[in-house]
Amino acid sequence: MISRKQFIGGTAFAAGLAAIPRVLRGQGTEAGTSQPPSAQSYHFDERDQPVWTKAPLAPGLPGKDYQPTVTLNGSTLPFRIVDGVKVFHLTCEEVDHVFIPATPNNQELRAFCWGFNGQVHGPTIECVEGDRVRIYVTNQLQESTSIHWHGLIVPSGMDGVGGLSQKTIKPGETFKYEFTIWQQGTFMYHSHDDEMTQMQMGMIGMLIVHPREPKTPPPDRDYVYILSEWKIVPGTRRPDPSEMTDFNVLTLNARAFPGTAPMLAKLGDRVRIRIGNLSSMDHHPMHIHGHSMRVVATDGGPIQESAQWNEVSVLVQVGATRDVEFVANNPGDWAFHCHMFHHVMNQMGHGLPNVIGINPGKLDQKVRTFMPGYMTMGQDGMGDMGDMGMKIPPNSVPMVGAPGPYDYITMGGLYTNIKVRADLGDLKPENGQDFLYGGWYENPPGTQAALASDDELRRDLGESAPKAKRV
Repeated sequence: MISRKQFIGGTAFAAGLAAIPRVLRGQGTEAGTSQPPSAQSYHFDERDQPVWTKAPLAPGLPGKDYQPTVTLNGSTLPFRIVDGVKVFHLTCEEVDHVFIPATPNNQELRAFCWGFNGQVHGPTIECVEGDRVRIYVTNQLQESTSIHWHGLIVPSGMDGVGGLSQKTIKPGETFKYEFTIWQQGTFMYHSHDDEMTQMQMGMIGMLIVHPREPKTPPPDRDYVYILSEWKIVPGTRRPDPSEMTDFNVLTLNARAFPGTAPMLAKLGDRVRIRIGNLSSMDHHPMHIHGHSMRVVATDGGPIQESAQWNEVSVLVQVGATRDVEFVANNPGDWAFHCHMFHHVMNQMGHGLPNVIGINPGKLDQKVRTFMPGYMTMGQDGMGDMGDMGMKIPPNSVPMVGAPGPYDYITMGGLYTNIKVRADLGDLKPENGQDFLYGGWYENPPGTQAALASDDELRRDLGESAPKAKRV
C-alpha cells in the first residue's frame, strides 16, 4: 500500500487518477454513496486520463434517448436501473440451437452449442454513451470462462481476459463487471478463456453504444448482424471447435439461409446495417444488390462525413465491425450476402473430386448393380443440387438455398434478403423468422428479365440470332 502523499507525488497520469473519486478507481461508485459520481465531481482531461474515468451520466432510455436496434433472428438483452446504473445479466450455458428450421424443402439443421441466456449468439447489449453499466455473468458451463468487451476502453481489471485481468469464472459462479462507457458505435463481446473452443461453440454477441448527443438523425431502420462460421459434420449434433479451414455452416446471427430473416425497409428509409465478424478464420466481403452503401463507422468510432466512402461490398475483417448505411430508394427483393462463393453454401464438402465436364456414360448404370440409387453428380455444375429431392444424412441440409419466387435460389450460408416496399403495412422485421417473411415483390411490367422471343431476336441480332427456346 502507498500513502495518499506518495500517490499524489507520482506521475502526471497518476495525478490525473488521483482526482477520480476513490471507489470509482476500483470500478465502483462514489465513496459512501450508492450513486455514480456527478459530472462536476472531478476534473476530466482526456489527454492524460483514460476515457472510462469520465463521470457517468443518467442512464439513456430506449425510445427517449435512442432508437433501439433490431437483431434479426435474435434479441436484445433487457436491463434494470439500480441507483442510476444499468444492470444486465448474462448466463453462459449450453443451447440446443436451430441454424435452419424445417421447411417443406429441407429438414431442420440444429446442434448443441454454447451461448448466452438460452440463445446463440448472445443477445445484443444496448446502452448509451455516458452510461454506467453493471453486467453480471453466471457460468452454467462445465468449464471456466470469462467475458471480454471487444473494442470498449475499460479498466484493466474489467477487460475480461481469463488469467490476465481476472480470475476465470468457475462453473456455478457469478462475476460482476462494472464500468462507464464513453464511446459510441458498434462493438462485440465474447468469451476470453479457452477461446478456440468457446467462441467456435457460439459464445459471442454484439454490443451497441448509441451517441448521447447524435449529430445526425437516427436511421429509420437499424439492423445488427454478427458473422460466424462452424463445422458441423452431417449426422452429428455438435460443432467441431478444433476446425481451422473446412467450415461448412456460415451464419448471420447464427442462422444460415434459408433460415435467415429478411431486412425490411419502406421506400425512402435510411437503413443502417451494423456488421460484426467473429468468425474463426475468415474475413467476409458483404455485398448488397440494388443499392450502394456508405461506410459510416468502424469499431474505432464514427467516420466524419467528409471521410465516408461508398461501397457495394464492404470487407469485414475477423475481429472488426463496420457500420454501413443506404437509402432504400429501389423497390424489390434484393440479395445481401458474402461474396466469397463458398460462404454462400451449406455443409459444402471440400474433399471432392473435380468432375466438371465429365461424361459418365454408362457408369451410373454399372455402379447401381452393387450400389442402388447411385448417381454421378456435379459434372454439369452444382446449381440443381438443392431441389433434386435426394435423400441426405440426418441433421443436414442441401448445399444450396431454397425455392424463390421464380426458380431455386442457389445460395445458402451468409445470405439473406432486403425487401424494399412502398408500404410495409403491419410487417415488423423482428417478427420474421425466415426468408419468406413479407412475401415476394411483384416486378412492374417491363422491369424483369425474361425469355426472348424469335421476333425480338431477329429484330435486334439479325442473322446471328439464336433460335428462341420453347418453354
